[in-house]
Amino acid sequence: MSTDVLRTADGWWVVRDTRAVRIDTEAVTTAELLADRAAVREAAVSGGTGTPVADLVTLSPVTTPCRVVAQMVNYRSHARDSGFTGDIPPAFFRKASGSVSGPHDDIVRPSHVRFLDYEIELGLVMGAPLPVGTVVEEEDLPAHIAGLVITNDISARDVQLTKTQFYESKSYPTFTPTGPYLSLLEPEDFAHLLDLRLKLSVNGDLRQDRTLADMIVRPAQALTLLARFQALDPGDLLLTGTPGGTALKAPHKAIEKIGALLPPAVKWKAFFKSQARNPHYLGQGDLITATIATPDGRIDLGEQRTAVTDAK
Repeated sequence: MSTDVLRTADGWWVVRDTRAVRIDTEAVTTAELLADRAAVREAAVSGGTGTPVADLVTLSPVTTPCRVVAQMVNYRSHARDSGFTGDIPPAFFRKASGSVSGPHDDIVRPSHVRFLDYEIELGLVMGAPLPVGTVVEEEDLPAHIAGLVITNDISARDVQLTKTQFYESKSYPTFTPTGPYLSLLEPEDFAHLLDLRLKLSVNGDLRQDRTLADMIVRPAQALTLLARFQALDPGDLLLTGTPGGTALKAPHKAIEKIGALLPPAVKWKAFFKSQARNPHYLGQGDLITATIATPDGRIDLGEQRTAVTDAK
């Protein structure tokens, strides 16, 4: 069974049901904690009663600075929503690690952003170096991935689409809520990855709900493709794509063909005029709830709750 770990301002904790036991470790960073797995195991089997999890103010269990890499259009349902047909070439992009925030921190919408979107994603936390040129097979995953986290790839769609700029549109501070738990996996847990179900709701309205079986490029292949050009180290984070159900969806094919004939400025003005009528974009006061777990609870990454606020 996996071991759930959380982080607070004064240390690391192992979660046992509704209580948490402090880990006796000098670790400050995620990488240092992963190197001290003996201390994690000791806390997991200790006899202490611990502290109620509800009393702890949790931080992201992925510490920064670190590399934050994301897969693009990696669920079949998201591909359909985005208007893709046929084979989709695997693609990656980087996010600034300064975008990583806690699992209950507010998401701050910059004043120039009108169309703020959500994307629940399973985050893979590296447990060992991944040198350039590494080939990862399914059976190798336990040697490379230490654990899993919930992430939300918050996206400023007006920046992303008009500038074709992924890095900026997804890298503002608070645009990668992470946690609450870092679920450290045992080798036998990896056989259950495809059972993980990603769910995201906004104000209680379920928007995204898919298992990893909907994934196009699965973790072992993704790491192999990424390692063609990008090295990773322990504590680095790979976001593995989002399922369908985001606010942004491709326009109808007929409208898309008409838009292709228009000058870019006119096309984007018309597109965002139509998007302004879409109530699914995030706004001031919206509450996002995200969970990732297997049906049997073998792997459960906790519940992420983040509110949206406008920049002052």
